[in-house]
Amino acid sequence: MNMPYLDHAATTPVDARVIERMLSLLGADGIFGNPSSLHRYGRQASAVVEQARAQVARALGADPREIILTSGATESNNLAILGLLANKPRAHVVTSAIEHHAVLDVCAHWQQQGGAVTYVPPNADGQVEAEAIARAIQPETGLVSVMHANNETGVINPIAEIGEVCRARGVAFHVDAAQSFGKLALDMKTLAVDLLSISAHKFYGPKGIGALYVRRRAGLDLQPRVHGGGQERGLRSGTLATHQIAGMGLAAEIALAERESDHARIAALRDQLWDGIAAIGGVTRNGNARACLPGHLNVCVDGVKAHLLLPALARIAVSSGSACTAGATAPSHVLTAMGLSVDAAHRSLRFSLGRTTTASDITEAIGVFAEAVQRLRA
Repeated sequence: MNMPYLDHAATTPVDARVIERMLSLLGADGIFGNPSSLHRYGRQASAVVEQARAQVARALGADPREIILTSGATESNNLAILGLLANKPRAHVVTSAIEHHAVLDVCAHWQQQGGAVTYVPPNADGQVEAEAIARAIQPETGLVSVMHANNETGVINPIAEIGEVCRARGVAFHVDAAQSFGKLALDMKTLAVDLLSISAHKFYGPKGIGALYVRRRAGLDLQPRVHGGGQERGLRSGTLATHQIAGMGLAAEIALAERESDHARIAALRDQLWDGIAAIGGVTRNGNARACLPGHLNVCVDGVKAHLLLPALARIAVSSGSACTAGATAPSHVLTAMGLSVDAAHRSLRFSLGRTTTASDITEAIGVFAEAVQRLRA
C-alpha cells in the first residue's frame, strides 16, 4: 500500500492465501458447479462449501449444521432478529444504544411493525452491562441483541454474563460478532448465545459473504427472509457462491490459527500509536482501554473538528466513525450514548489496526497526525 491503512474496523484487505484459494475455484479448470446440483460438478462444489462451513464452525466451537451462509453480517442480523420475531407479533426486543445500524435499523423497522424496543445505554466507558440488560427484560421480551465488540470504540461487551441473564429468563440472545470473530475467542459450547452474526471481510476474507450461527437445540423457530430454492435448510435461498464461501472458510481457519500472535502484535502497535498521539497533548481516549479489541483506538482531539482533521490526514486511512455513516454530519451515536458532548463527538477519530499494519506505518501515522493537529490548532 502507498499509505498506512488504519481503518481495519471498516474492512480489511483479503489475505493473499485466501485470494489464491478463491482463484483456484474459478474458471473451467476450477470447481465451478452449482453446489445444489447432483451431478459430479455439483458434488465437487458442495464438498468445498461443506469444508468451509466446517472451518467456520470450528472457529466458533460449533456444529457445522448450525452455520447458515449469508451475504454478510447485515443479512445475518436481519435473519436473526426478524426471522425470530416473525412468529412473535409485537414482541418486545432489548438491544443497546451503541449497536451498528445493521441492528439499530432492523429494530426501528420492528417498531414500525408495532413491536416494542428498549435501547439500553452503555456506561461511561462504552460497555453494556449485564445488569442493565437484566433490568430491561420484560415478560413480553422475545429477544435480546447485543454486539460483542463495538465497531467505533472496540470496547468489548460481557456477552457471557449477558447470555446467562437471557438464559435464566428464557429469552433468546443474539450477538453481532462482526468485529470480534477472528480476534477474540468464541466458543458456542460455553457461551449462552443462541444466534451470532459474522462477516468474512472483517477477518481478511472476501466481501459479500458471511454467516449466521443458529443454536440447534435452542428451539428457535426461525423464519426465512429470502425465499426461493430452499438452500441453507430453507432459511436462506439462493445459489451458493462457492469461491466466496471457500474464501471465508480459509480466512476463518487462518484467523483461528493466528489469533493469539496477531492479538499480541497488533495490540503492541496500537499502544505505540496511542503513546505517540497522547504525547501531542490535548488528546483523550474514548472507551474502556482494558476491555478493548487489540486494534482499536478512538480518540478525541482538543481544538480540532474531525471533518477538518480528516482531509489533513489524507496520507493515513482513518475514520471519524462507522464506515456506514462516515459521510453523515450527525455526531457518532456511540460516543453520545457514552455521554460525550456533541462537540466532543465531532472532535473524535477512530484508528483501527490490523494484520497488515507495520511499525513503520505507526511511525508515519504519528508524524502525520502530530503535524496536522498542530497546524490546525495554530
